[in-house]
Amino acid sequence: QVEFVESGGGLVQPGGTLTVSCAASGFTFSSYSMNWWRQQPGKKREMVASISASGDKSVYGDSVRERFTISRDNYKNLAYLMMNDLKPEDTALYYCTRGAGLNDPRGPGTQVNVSS
Repeated sequence: QVEFVESGGGLVQPGGTLTVSCAASGFTFSSYSMNWWRQQPGKKREMVASISASGDKSVYGDSVRERFTISRDNYKNLAYLMMNDLKPEDTALYYCTRGAGLNDPRGPGTQVNVSS
């Protein structure tokens, strides 16, 4: 079955850098775009970034553009989100999904806390 396991979150100071990873299984990874979302308490979830199946195209949310970079390794079935110049408002639970409109089970996510 489809499964996502996110990792790499933690506590980082404002202005710092952190990379989170998403290990995917149960489907042909290289056939699907991959997305990173974030969920903050009391707020609607936000799509942070998306990358095409081949990895040649990516799009970003307005709040993270020019600071975050999404990438993928189709040999290892991994997706990454490198986050630079982190701000306290980036504090959230980050999780990954594939494609669009698919009712896959959500992974546990990885918590990122940005605080001094």
